[in-house]
Amino acid sequence: MADVMNVGVNLEAFSQAINAIQALRSSVTRVFDSLKDGMKNKETLEGREKVFITEFQDNLQSVNRDLNELERLSTLVGRPSESHPLHNSGLLSLDPVQDKTPLYSQLLQAYKWSNKLQYHAGLASSLLNQQSLKRSANQMGTSAKRRPKVQPSTLALPTQYVDDVISRIGRMFPDMSIELFRPNGTSAVLLVRCFVLHTSLQKVTLGKVLKAIVVMRSLFIDRTIVRGYHENVYSEDGKLDIWSKSNYQAFQKVTDHATTALLHYQLPQMPDVVVRSFMTWLRSYIKLFQTPCQRCGKYLQEGLPPTWRDFRTLEAFHDTCRQ
Repeated sequence: MADVMNVGVNLEAFSQAINAIQALRSSVTRVFDSLKDGMKNKETLEGREKVFITEFQDNLQSVNRDLNELERLSTLVGRPSESHPLHNSGLLSLDPVQDKTPLYSQLLQAYKWSNKLQYHAGLASSLLNQQSLKRSANQMGTSAKRRPKVQPSTLALPTQYVDDVISRIGRMFPDMSIELFRPNGTSAVLLVRCFVLHTSLQKVTLGKVLKAIVVMRSLFIDRTIVRGYHENVYSEDGKLDIWSKSNYQAFQKVTDHATTALLHYQLPQMPDVVVRSFMTWLRSYIKLFQTPCQRCGKYLQEGLPPTWRDFRTLEAFHDTCRQ
């Protein structure tokens, strides 16, 4: 990198200073070795003391000589110029409690990493510019400007077409009641009621299961709230309540599964197929309390019916049995 060693550093003196540091460490090591060994075995005590003092003085002189040489070279090395544009942030280094608030050191480190990132980004840019790609952004820029922007077809459908799709879906499922509201202009809100017909020779009874509020933008389903059939779906001002959760845990589970189904049924090119597939999946909850789990065969598990419906087969599973 270009900023690893600044211009103000004498490289030759820097190399000699490293050698001087190594020589100084060796001479200091010899001093401590002589102290560790002590006086060597001689015939007389006077001879041992004389040899020890002579060696110790020679080692100290070597340390002094190497230290002077290192000080001389340190003046020749020079000091690298740190031209960091930190401005008034340099005053952070004067904080007396730098150990507790190391802002200045962290700022310097972040600045160095920023320089490294800029350097590597420049290298990557130069390498990419050398590649001659046929389908590049520069070659497609002129034609892309002339081409008009195409609006998403899912969000630009006429209201009459949306109404026709909803009415056809309502005729497909006679055991579901679908009401369409437009509280905010073109956005559609569906109130879906699911019920079961029980027929016998003498009478026909209606089993009421659930209500679902489906919020749509054109034919794009935004969110779904499922509540019990006897729960109120209107707020105090008489409008549809599209935010409050159900008071029953079973329908809260169904709401969560419906959100997952919205992510599963995605086909932007054919939005009517998406709505029809989602309504077919939602219709499978008509026998929510009458269908046993396909895994364990039980109707209730921890007090809850099988609230999960498979996206392809529409089979019922408990939330723990489907895994």
